[in-house]
Amino acid sequence: MAGFSEQLRGEAQPIWDAIFRHPFLREIKDGTLPLETFQYYLGQDYHYLEGFGRGVAMALAKSPDSELLQQLAHRVMTPVERPLHHRLIESAGLTMAGVENTPRSPTNTAYVNHMLAIAAMHGLGPTAAALLPCPWTYHLLKDEVGPSEHPLYGQWTRFYVEGFLQSSVDAWTGFVDEMAARVGRQEREAMRYAFIVSSRYEYMFWDAAYRREQWAV
Repeated sequence: MAGFSEQLRGEAQPIWDAIFRHPFLREIKDGTLPLETFQYYLGQDYHYLEGFGRGVAMALAKSPDSELLQQLAHRVMTPVERPLHHRLIESAGLTMAGVENTPRSPTNTAYVNHMLAIAAMHGLGPTAAALLPCPWTYHLLKDEVGPSEHPLYGQWTRFYVEGFLQSSVDAWTGFVDEMAARVGRQEREAMRYAFIVSSRYEYMFWDAAYRREQWAV
């Protein structure tokens, strides 16, 4: 029998299919994405991961027992994408100061607020479900997009093609499945909502980066 995380993935599959078809990723693959668009993406993703890290820290506080607490503590201490960002920011002609001073886009702000609101108002199950679509969809880029021959974009795709997010996906799917087995229907519905909305924001994040979204006023 499929775990609850696989059920959620099945429900979100149409959204994920749209993610993997997005022109941002297709142009990364063939090396035609404008550098300015990738620079925009890097800045926004840097800030998003800060919000994700805060969500992970809040998940830690929701742990119902010491075993899960130890497992979650490991997730807090292993921000595997940060070294990648530092390398890419330099390679893309950006500076850390410039990136850190870049404001979050409207979509980025809404996505981070969604994760933190779920973490604030719910237990570990919905919190883990809200966090899971990011590492899971990025991990699947190895199959859905694959490597790029572009000298810069190839550095980015190589990280995912080589499977550096496997342990993260395994951990968060495990948390979702574990909590789904412990809680009732109402809490599982909250998990479903959190997962689907985060999946939608994943698509919107790519689209916002492709458009270099700015605040209207």
